[in-house]
Amino acid sequence: MVSVLFVCLGNICRSPTAEGVFRDLVEREGLGDEIRIDSAGTHAYHVGSPPDARAQSEAKRRGIDISGLRGRQARTEDFKLFDYVLAMDRSNHQNLLSICPPDAQDRLAMFLDFAPDLGRREVPDPYYDGGFEPVYDMIVQAAHGLLSDIRQKHL
Repeated sequence: MVSVLFVCLGNICRSPTAEGVFRDLVEREGLGDEIRIDSAGTHAYHVGSPPDARAQSEAKRRGIDISGLRGRQARTEDFKLFDYVLAMDRSNHQNLLSICPPDAQDRLAMFLDFAPDLGRREVPDPYYDGGFEPVYDMIVQAAHGLLSDIRQKHL
């Protein structure tokens, strides 16, 4: 089984959206038994909290229910449990690097690296600027690129 962890700051906007989008894609492709998916935040601000209402609303508008997800904090053990630990931005990448064992750094990457056509490496945080729709679109594109990478390397 291949495992993927999406990580943002608080685990209430970008990473649960990515978890929901990717889970939906994986299920539609019939790969739900082959790929394990989770999300986390680099900070403990929202541990146990559901995704932001605006993230839930945008996902629901697109046919995906993320309301059952709950925030958790990323931890060192995640680098042993997940094949892909995907940061939403450089700041979270740095935070993850600080808890990443030296022998697991190849598991850490930027999520948008799987969507090179976007011409950017960071998923902007929609919490403050309300850009949930464009963030969702970026996540969809990167999710397809990620699944392609997993198929090539693992399935």
